Amino acid sequence: MSLGLGDDGSAGEIDLRPILIVTGLIQEARIAEGPGMTVICSSSDPRQLRAMLHSFDPATVRGVISFGVAGGLDPNLKSGDVVLATEVMSGDDRWLAGLALDDELIAGVTMGRRRVVRGCLAGAEEVVAGLSCKAALHSETGAVAVDMESHIAAAYAADAGLPFAALRVISDPASRALPALVRSAIKPNGEIDLRLLLRGVARNPRTLRALVSTGLDFNRALRSLRGCRGFLLGGGFRLGGESLVTANL
Repeated sequence: MSLGLGDDGSAGEIDLRPILIVTGLIQEARIAEGPGMTVICSSSDPRQLRAMLHSFDPATVRGVISFGVAGGLDPNLKSGDVVLATEVMSGDDRWLAGLALDDELIAGVTMGRRRVVRGCLAGAEEVVAGLSCKAALHSETGAVAVDMESHIAAAYAADAGLPFAALRVISDPASRALPALVRSAIKPNGEIDLRLLLRGVARNPRTLRALVSTGLDFNRALRSLRGCRGFLLGGGFRLGGESLVTANL
């Protein structure tokens, strides 16, 4: 990613520092990994993410992008749809996403099966799982999706004076509640504890249908997220008219 400026602010020099990619799940981190990227995974733990960023030197990166899946709040969005944040909000705090995505790239993605929308992201300290909770948050904030990393990444970027963007793909849409068994099965490293899921289904077979639907939504979201990695690599994000392209690829 290049802002067209060197470390001293002079024009025409390429900034070779990597982009900081903030994720919550190991699957998201694996998609984002590669040359020109520094990826951190919080294991869907806001406190852990804050601790990780507290010890991270902002001078070693040139920008911050929150990248991963999100819960849908807008009932018009389906699993696999892509949200490009215009702003991120959490409580009374708001952060503008200063990086925009090139309209030509959006059009190219929209021609596929994924829908790409711009909108506000809500930040949450806990998983927003229930249908009524999603509806209430959408009504109160107008946000189209919610996740547990973007507001923390946005605050870090603002404090460090770094450009920020958030790209999130809908996993569980507004019409689907996220099963409690899924939430409890996330390991500290961000992976899913399949044994715990199987034990839970054995104890309560009625949860199987909800788990299957959630799994299908999640896999669809990950496929869409893989397709969006080109946004990180292809110089589609822009700040003040300058293209941010990844170096050393």
